[in-house]
Amino acid sequence: MPHDFDTAATTHAIIDAARANLSDDVWDFITGAAESETTARRNRLGIDSLVLRPRVGRDVSVVDPSTSLLGHRLRIPVVLAPIGALEAITPDGGIATARAAERFGTLAVISSVTKPSVEEVAASTAAPLISQLYIRGDAEWCEQLIGRVASSGYAAIALTVDSAHYGRRERQLRSGWRPPTHRDGRPEPGIVWQARLTWDRLEAMREQSGLAAMVKGVQSGRDAEIAVDRGFEVVWVSNHGGRDLDHADATIESLREVVDAVGGRAEIIVDGGFLRGTDVLKAVALGATAVAVGRLEALALAAGGEAALVRVLEILEEEISIAMALLGVTKLSELDESYVRRAQALPAASPLLAAFPERAIDWPRDGAG
Repeated sequence: MPHDFDTAATTHAIIDAARANLSDDVWDFITGAAESETTARRNRLGIDSLVLRPRVGRDVSVVDPSTSLLGHRLRIPVVLAPIGALEAITPDGGIATARAAERFGTLAVISSVTKPSVEEVAASTAAPLISQLYIRGDAEWCEQLIGRVASSGYAAIALTVDSAHYGRRERQLRSGWRPPTHRDGRPEPGIVWQARLTWDRLEAMREQSGLAAMVKGVQSGRDAEIAVDRGFEVVWVSNHGGRDLDHADATIESLREVVDAVGGRAEIIVDGGFLRGTDVLKAVALGATAVAVGRLEALALAAGGEAALVRVLEILEEEISIAMALLGVTKLSELDESYVRRAQALPAASPLLAAFPERAIDWPRDGAG
């Protein structure tokens, strides 16, 4: 049954449509994580363990949820995270993400292991894009890939550092399903090069690109300091959505440490379990420049491609704007740690179920959602 995503009132209505469209294998690929999935659940628990502290008696008749990242205006403090194997989710692959970002007014980060090619995705939009790079070869291989990215007009590169090995994603191990880059049962050829990444290699690639550069996958203040000292303009706090190392800290907890270590010398992105406008505002209050959404992006694309993803971003904008007014702020720069406080999180069955009313959804109750 076709959906009119322009009129979808809630995000979970779009996720319902995604669940209906997806096979169990691809649903598990999107929503699953490594081993016991504790890291993924902890990401969500960390967000839910923060409560918001509103101020009153202020004129909030007009609020502005916009910000900027690397000099590019963002309509809301949300960017679209890189997703590998997007072709398994939507036939347009990375083009759907790029066009949705342009239509809405934000930045898309395009994975080097999704289709179509970096050149084809860049040609599909006039908006700035960020290219996220997995390293699958030696210095010459990297030089060629970075050259293609730069010549295609990308605005920045994001170098992923938290995937030295493909995580033990047990839903995939149990079913035998693999994303397109792993269809022979083993990681894609050349993945060993990701395990050989050093700070020297990362800095060399940053310099070679001539572009603004992000280091994606930082989970400690010490590594954040190294990234800034090495000249990276953006520190991206991420644990790969819990899909690689299990039992890692929640990214919103790592964010506090990174913000302190960076000390305003770089911009900061955070991802990991962010599904609501209030989630985004908690991260901004703790010092994040922007939040990257990945699973939410993938589910929107599975529901209805570009149109559904644009509508999810519009819903996030509505949630952010309403929450800002209710918090007593008119612009994001007014938020700081005084607007959040730690509290006991309410229990939930899964990272997705924690973010949406139970009676409003029709997803599996066995932890698969």
